Amino acid sequence: MAAASIKEVARLAGVSLGTVSNVLNRPEAVAPQTRKRVLDAISQLGYVRNDSARHLRAGQSRTVAIVVLDVSNPFFTDVVRGAEGAVEDADGMLIVCNSGEDRAREERHLEMLEEQRVRGLLITPVDDGRHERLERLIDRGIPVVLVDRGTGQPNRCSVAVDDLLGGRLAAQHLADQGHRRIAFVGGPASIRQVEDRHAGAAAALEEYPGTELQVVETRSLSVTAGRDAAERICALPAASRPTAIFCANDLLALGALQGLTAGGLRVPEDMALVGYDDIDFAAAAAVPLTSVRQPREQLGRTAAELLLEEAEDPDRHGHRHVVFQPQLVVRQSTVSGTRARRAKS
Repeated sequence: MAAASIKEVARLAGVSLGTVSNVLNRPEAVAPQTRKRVLDAISQLGYVRNDSARHLRAGQSRTVAIVVLDVSNPFFTDVVRGAEGAVEDADGMLIVCNSGEDRAREERHLEMLEEQRVRGLLITPVDDGRHERLERLIDRGIPVVLVDRGTGQPNRCSVAVDDLLGGRLAAQHLADQGHRRIAFVGGPASIRQVEDRHAGAAAALEEYPGTELQVVETRSLSVTAGRDAAERICALPAASRPTAIFCANDLLALGALQGLTAGGLRVPEDMALVGYDDIDFAAAAAVPLTSVRQPREQLGRTAAELLLEEAEDPDRHGHRHVVFQPQLVVRQSTVSGTRARRAKS
C-alpha cells in the first residue's frame, strides 16, 4: 500500500497544500479549528512526513555515511561509535557501509551514496590509488574525510595514526627482548596501514645488527588469516623459525595465538606475539596481548567533526590532516609475568 501524500491530506481536510505545510512546520500560524482538521486527516490517512526529501530539496541532508574496511573488526566498531557521537550531537544520522576490503563493493556503496546526496562521507579506502568516485563527490560539494588514512590531497581532510611509528614501537620492543628472528604477519600489502606498519618495523630493526624480519603475507586482516599464518610459521624448521611475531592488527594476532597453541608453541616462552589496535579483546585473550594502541573513538569523532565543520561552512573551512600518536601497551604475550603497562612513545 502506497504511503499517503501531502496532497491527499489537503484534499481530505479541505485545505490548501500551504495550510498543511504550515500545520507541519508553523502550527501557530494556523487557526485551531483548521489545524485540528488537518491533524485529523493526517491521523486518518497515516501520513508520515518525509524529512529526508525535505532536507534534500533544501540541499541540507542530515545523513552522514561512513565506509569501513571490515564492519566485523572491533577497531572499526569503535571508530564508528566515535563518529556517530559527533554526528548525533549535530542532530544528524550516521549510516555505516562495509566494503569488505573489496574495491568493487566500495565503488557500489559510493555510487549509491552519491545518488542519495549524503551530507558528507567518512571513508577508509581499500587502496591508495586515484579514486575517481571520491573526486566526483568532492566536485559535487559533498565533503570527504579519510579515516585512519593520511593524505597529501589538498581537497579533503584526513585523520590517521602514525603507523610508521607504531610499527617501529612494536619491532623495537621485540628486539629489546632479545629476539633476532621476527615475523611480520599482515596483508594484503595494498592496504596502506599494513604497508606502513611493516615499513616502520623494518626501519626499526636496521638499528639492531643481526636481526631479520620475515614477511608472512595474508589475504585479509582476520582471525582466520592469523591462524593460517601461525600454522605456516609452526611448520618451519626450529633453526630458522622466528621467535617473535608482529601482526598488522589484533584480529590477526588473536588468530595467531590460536594457531601457535594448536601447534604446540607457548606464548611468550616459545614465541612472543604483538598485535595492533589494542581492541578490548586484546587484554581479555587467553594470553593477554601486547598491542599498539590507537585512539579509535577519537579517530572517528575527530573525522566527523572535520566533516561537519566543512559541510556547515565550506567557504571558511580549511582542510586539515590530523595525525595521532600510537602507544605500546605491554602485556604477557611478550614478557612473561609482566604487569600491564603503557610504554611511552
